[in-house]
Amino acid sequence: MEKSDKIYVAGHHGLVGSAIWNILKHKGYANLVGRSHAELDLMDPVAVRDFFDREQPDVVVLAAALVGGIMANSTRPADFIYQNLQIQQNVIGEAYRHKVKKLLFLGSTCIYPRLAPQPMPEESLLTSPLEATNESYALAKIAGMKMCHAFNRQYGTNYVAVMPTNLYGPNDNFDLIGSHVLPAMIRKVHLAKCLMENDEKTLLKDLMRRPVATIPAAAGFSAAADRLNTEFNICNSSLTLWGTGTPLREFLWSEDMASACVYMLENVDADGFDLVAGDVRVPNTNFVNVGTGIEHTIADVARMVADAVGYKGEIHFDPSKPDGTPRKLTDPSRLHRLGWHHTVDLADGIRRLYRWYLEN
Repeated sequence: MEKSDKIYVAGHHGLVGSAIWNILKHKGYANLVGRSHAELDLMDPVAVRDFFDREQPDVVVLAAALVGGIMANSTRPADFIYQNLQIQQNVIGEAYRHKVKKLLFLGSTCIYPRLAPQPMPEESLLTSPLEATNESYALAKIAGMKMCHAFNRQYGTNYVAVMPTNLYGPNDNFDLIGSHVLPAMIRKVHLAKCLMENDEKTLLKDLMRRPVATIPAAAGFSAAADRLNTEFNICNSSLTLWGTGTPLREFLWSEDMASACVYMLENVDADGFDLVAGDVRVPNTNFVNVGTGIEHTIADVARMVADAVGYKGEIHFDPSKPDGTPRKLTDPSRLHRLGWHHTVDLADGIRRLYRWYLEN
């Protein structure tokens, strides 16, 4: 990849896309192209084709997707499969039609079976059933990754894919209903601290900055407190989180993920059925896991969040709510062989993200 290449980052305002954009810019890639959803609807094939006709990018990073946590995936399965398939079909298809010299596809470790061997190697893909709560999203991501592999096999393209573990970091989504587990947990613990300390100003400021449809900040502190209790089990002495707290999860700082993506763009190429980085060849794959190889129970993560936020109340779990996959730990050894390792541990990352949340 040359410094003069025109690089289109689809999803450049998102969690990972924004971090990739910043790293590329810092490294001297000045010819970056991005469009907001309002400017370019990636589900519209005509609009996507017109965009590629006009911009003629050399490199494409496909970081745009409909994403969400267990509640969003459970209640909107049609949206997750339909919208993500449409985005991938349009962007990958136009990348091929316009002969881009490299494409990076961002998937997810949701692609692996619910009961995959732990840690999950890339070889476990499609070996047994998926987790039901995010099956639609997983199928869409599997299709996108397989589409990249198919183009490489048939046309000799250079499309590589990365499968990140659970991500968190700056520009995360802190919506109480639709966000992933860690940002949702940080916000819930923050709000619980506000209630415990009777901090009306901070709580209402939070609801003004990141509105919750059913909790109007204008209704005042008491009304907001009642709604947080009845709808989200957050009160002035405790909060309750979904599930049992026992599932094991791995988390990766989004800027580490972006670093891995830029490393792949600069150093790793698809060569037929293999991935190649200098003298290192990883056979029979065009995708790699990106993760830390370190896992924690959800209950332990909750305690880390409470420590970072300074919350002294009780944290309970509701076992009537779904846990999702019992364990989901990546095997990042392929990416390690290709030359990349993570740098930010979870406790430090949570502290960083809470500071970012307060400042933004």
